[in-house]
Amino acid sequence: MGVLKVIEVLGNSKTSWEDAANSAVKTASKTVRGIKSVNVQNQSAVVEKGKITEYRVNLKIAFAID
Repeated sequence: MGVLKVIEVLGNSKTSWEDAANSAVKTASKTVRGIKSVNVQNQSAVVEKGKITEYRVNLKIAFAID
């Protein structure tokens, strides 16, 4: 059985929560190897003048430790 480590990251996007999650995973994968899963902890948005201008997600990313 392997050992997993979990980190928490924040992703953001101008288009959607899904894009924010994908962006966070893509950025994390540049320095974190062996990502196994993500768990969306929270979703939020920035609103300006009655419109959503930025989508945000808090993710917990689990990855294998060598």
